[in-house]
Parts: sequence; structure tokens; C-alpha cells
Amino acid sequence: MPVKVLIVEDNPVARSFLCRVVRESFSDEIVITEAGDLESARRQIGPLHDSQPVFDPFKLCLVDLELPDGNGLELLAELVRYPATKIVTTLYSDDDHLFPALQCGADGYLLKEDRFEVLVEELQKIVRGQPPLSPAIARRLLTHFRQGAPGGAADTAPMALSPGFQTSKPQSLNRSAPIDHERLTPRESEVLTFLSKGFTIKEIAQLMGIKWFTVNDHIKSIYKKLNVSSRAEAAVLASKQGLV
Repeated sequence: MPVKVLIVEDNPVARSFLCRVVRESFSDEIVITEAGDLESARRQIGPLHDSQPVFDPFKLCLVDLELPDGNGLELLAELVRYPATKIVTTLYSDDDHLFPALQCGADGYLLKEDRFEVLVEELQKIVRGQPPLSPAIARRLLTHFRQGAPGGAADTAPMALSPGFQTSKPQSLNRSAPIDHERLTPRESEVLTFLSKGFTIKEIAQLMGIKWFTVNDHIKSIYKKLNVSSRAEAAVLASKQGLV
């Protein structure tokens, strides 16, 4: 089954450029849907209901921040529980755009002004379980969290982006609480075992004979069920409980 990708970008030239980046980044069969505004994007995504699973969802969404009928942050906030990896693609590299995007659920932040090769390299990090960040953004984040930000912003920006692309604030590991490990499906337990042994998302996909996007979905579910926010926490907790 092909991997569905949504690109939300009002500039036709930029949209075409991002389509090329996506196709160059992944070996999977890709089906790209383009949207030039928020209304079109929402129509393509369809109705969102917390009580019902999304049928055949997009697995990757690239979202511009400035759109003709609103701000891409609105869409990110609406998709906070949507089962896709959500990447901001924008020209803005300042804190006023970066941190609100991360707080709204962005799993990565790429600058469209970067070279084609750089964007491809960064987008491929998804397969390795790493958040795609343009070099300039990575430097800005590193500086921000080393020095702290005015007004205590460093305490509120959710920059513990995990291999499973959890974008909420990092949660402390409650080692005294038992894991409800019976809730893990057999597939999730298998993925957790591979994670604990240090395999990348791409390697796990190859070993299990499934798509890497499917592995990413399993990891998200594992993190939620174990109440952790990183591969290391999941591995430690699983080892202590004898799950691996």
C-alpha cells in the first residue's frame, strides 16, 4: 500500500519543490496530495473524531505556516491526535514561529530556503527515528536550551522529540508504577524488543517486513501505553519489568 503524504503550501513553485524533496527522500511508493490553503487541507484530511480511528490516514504532513485563509498553526493544533508525522516547512526561523509550532504538535521544522540535498537529508531522519530539523533551527534550539530564554520559555517549549515523534512535554518516568504491559499488542511487544536492542526504525521495518511508517505508529502507541517519551525510557522500563 502506498504511503500517503499531504503537502499544505500556497505557493505552487514551493509545492512542486517539496514534492520533489519527498519523492527523493523515501524509497516507499508515495502518493502526494497537495493543498493550497487550510480549507483544502481540512477537506482532504476529512472529519476528525476522537472516538473513531481515522481510515487510511496521511502518514506525513508538510505544513506551511502562512496560508491565504489562516495560519498553519491552526491545522497543527487540530491534528495533534492525528496519526501522522507533522513537519513545518516555512521561511521563518525566529523563535516567535518556531516554538509555537512545536507547542502545537510539530514533529520537525524545515526551512524551505535550505538546499534540496539538505532537505532530503533532514527528511530522511524520520526513518532513523530522529526529528527533521534544518541546521539553522537545530543550532537555535541548542542555544535556546543551553542559555534559557527570557520569560522562562525554555521551561515550556516541548523539545523532547522522541524517536516515535512524541511532541508533548517530556514526562518523568514513574519507575514505581507497574506497566500495564498486557495492553501491548504482540506487534508492539516485538517492536519494543527491537527498540531496546538499539535497532533503528528502518531496520525494525526490514526485520518485521512492514513499512517504516507502520513501525513509527507502533512506537507512538508503545510510548503512550508505557507513559514514556523516549526510546531510552521505554528500554529501561521494559527491561525492569522483564518485557524484553
